[in-house]
Amino acid sequence: MTLTDSVRDTLEVERVESHLNPPASYDLADHPVPTGREETWRFTPLKRLRGILDGEASSATLSWETSMPEGVTVRTVSDAEARELGELPPNELPAALSVARSAGCRVIDVPADFDSDEPVLVRLHGDDADALVWDRLVVRVGTHARATVVLEHTGSARYSAITSVVVGDGADLTMVTVQDWDDDAVHLGRDSIRVGRDARVKHAALSFGGDLVRMHANVEYAGPGGDAELLGLYFADAGQHIEHRLFADHTAPKTRSHVSYKGALQGERAHTVWVGNVLIRKVAEGIDTYEENRNLVLTDGCQADSIPNLEIETGEIDGAGHASATGRFDDEQLFYLRSRGIEEKEARRLVVHGFFNDLIRKVGVPAIEEKLYAIVEAELAKNVSGKEL
Repeated sequence: MTLTDSVRDTLEVERVESHLNPPASYDLADHPVPTGREETWRFTPLKRLRGILDGEASSATLSWETSMPEGVTVRTVSDAEARELGELPPNELPAALSVARSAGCRVIDVPADFDSDEPVLVRLHGDDADALVWDRLVVRVGTHARATVVLEHTGSARYSAITSVVVGDGADLTMVTVQDWDDDAVHLGRDSIRVGRDARVKHAALSFGGDLVRMHANVEYAGPGGDAELLGLYFADAGQHIEHRLFADHTAPKTRSHVSYKGALQGERAHTVWVGNVLIRKVAEGIDTYEENRNLVLTDGCQADSIPNLEIETGEIDGAGHASATGRFDDEQLFYLRSRGIEEKEARRLVVHGFFNDLIRKVGVPAIEEKLYAIVEAELAKNVSGKEL
C-alpha cells in the first residue's frame, strides 16, 4: 500500500507544490504559527481557536466507543510504528502538533479481502469545553477489501486531530466523519487519504455543531485507476464558523476525483468557508476531475465564501472543471409550492430538504442518512435572528 517505484521516482523528479498546500513535514519548525494573513488561514478567526496553535502539551482525551465488525482490529502504536504503517505526514501546524503532542497513535486495521456491510463505528465524545485534546489515527484498508468507517464527534472540547487513511489496491472504502459538537467546541481536523491502484474511496464530511470547525480532506494516489469521491454537507447557525478545505493531488495517471459539497446558513454572523483545490501533475495524464460547491443562504447576516481552484501541469487529461454558487431560496420553487396551498414556512422547509436530498442519498450509509435528515430538520426548527430572505 505504498507508491509504486515508477510513480515515486517521477514525483521526486517533477515535484510541484501547491500554493494552497504546503510541503508535508513532521518537523514543527517547518510549520510557522499562522498570523491570519496567509492564504491558507485568512478566512479562519484565529482568536476563536482558543490556544490550540500555542501547542501546549495535554493529557486530555475524548472518550471512545467503538463497534467493530469481526475481523477489524484497533490498537495503539508508537510514533515510529505509525510512520512504518504508512501514516501520511502533516502539512500544517495543527496537524503537526497533533502528531507531536498525542500519546501514541490508534490504528484501525481492515484486513485484505474483508467484505461487510456492517460499518466500523467510532463515537468520540468530549465533556469539557476547555480540555485540549490532541489525536492521531491511521485507518488501513487491505487490498481488495470493502468497508465502511464512520467517525462521530459530539460533546465539548478543543480538539485537533490528524487521520491518515491508506487504502490498498483494488479496495473500496466509504468513510464518513460527523461533526455534531456542542456550541462551545473547537475542532481542527485533517483527513489525508492515499488511494491504491484501481481502488475507490468515498469520503463524506458532515459538519453541524461547534463554535469553530475547520476540516481538511486531502487525497493522493498510489497508482493508476484510483477513484476518489469527496462529499460534504454543512449547516451553520448564528455565530458559527464552519470551514472545509479539499485537496485532490493527482499523483498518478488515469485517476479520478469528484468533489461535491453543499451548505446552508442561517442567523447573524453565520460563516461558512469552502476552498477546493485540484493539482494535476505532469505524470497524471488521462485523469478526470470535477469540484463543486453550492450554498443556500436562509437569512440576512450570513457569509459564505466559496473558492474553487485548479492547478494543471499537463494538458493530456480527460476532463477538469469546477463550479461554485451561493444564493437564497429559488423563488420559482417557493412560488410553485405556495400556489398549491402550502404555507410559506413549510414551503421553505421543503426547499431546503430538496437542496440537500441528492447529496444525502450519495452518502450510502442508511443510518447516517437518517441522522442527516433529522439534523437538517432540527436546524430548520431553530429560532434564528435576522430577517428571512
